[in-house]
Amino acid sequence: MIILNFAHPLTAEHRSQIEALTGETIEQVLNLAVHFDNAAPFLPQLEALMAQIPLDAETWQTASILVNPPSLNFITALLLAELHGRMGYFPPIIRLRPLNTVPPRYEVAEILNLNAVREAARARRYSSPQG
Repeated sequence: MIILNFAHPLTAEHRSQIEALTGETIEQVLNLAVHFDNAAPFLPQLEALMAQIPLDAETWQTASILVNPPSLNFITALLLAELHGRMGYFPPIIRLRPLNTVPPRYEVAEILNLNAVREAARARRYSSPQG
């Protein structure tokens, strides 16, 4: 599995938790620094970010890819739209949660299967009552 990490570095403990939750071995972690200028349009900045990812079209469509999204919601929304276009589906994402520690530490809470959420919502769209 390839992890696209758009957030803070993942520790060895995080990697172990991810492998346990997914049942897959992490082959590669691509750490991608996300620093967008709020005064500039986001789309060109997203394009520059995506240009840093060394994956070809075949890998985008066939590899097992997991995403640790950036914390800023606007960037994450744009990023997920871009990834869906390249991959043909929404990738699963990592949800980290804070532990009650000083200094702050985080653990992997769950892997969110965004594509399964999309498919379930599509099924509800066709079964919802007419309004």
